[in-house]
Amino acid sequence: LKERRKKRFEANDPFALREAGRKHFFDGGYKRAFEYLAKAADLGDAQSQYFLSLMYRGGLGVEKDEKMELYYLEEAAIGGDPSTRYSLACHEGMNGRLDRAVKHFIIAAKLGHDDSIQSLKEMYKSGDVIKEDFASALRGHQAAVDATKSPQREEADKLVPTS
Repeated sequence: LKERRKKRFEANDPFALREAGRKHFFDGGYKRAFEYLAKAADLGDAQSQYFLSLMYRGGLGVEKDEKMELYYLEEAAIGGDPSTRYSLACHEGMNGRLDRAVKHFIIAAKLGHDDSIQSLKEMYKSGDVIKEDFASALRGHQAAVDATKSPQREEADKLVPTS
């Protein structure tokens, strides 16, 4: 196992680098986490970019830096991570840029992100989202959810108890 992991590191496998970075991150070894996550982020790993945004937001192993936080948040969102897109929408909304927030929520909702569709629903109720945009996001969300369904998953859900 160690040999295989070593080969993956030497090959600059973003997944292996991210997982090493996450381990150090959750263990509180932020400087080492930053090294691994930055390398994986440079290779385009969206989840590593998200973790870097968290590090810059909280000053974890790095100097607090809102510009770098936002940079990595945007990079991760562009990389297709719906949770990051949701976080970016929240960031935009808190800074008074509702039009940008709505766009990010719509993109995340169309990727199947449940909290984003709920946020759009609330914004529609308050008049911040037009009916056509909400309807389009709702259709996209449903299509994304439907795309994850399969007989195999349904069978597995029956076998694995959920609490």
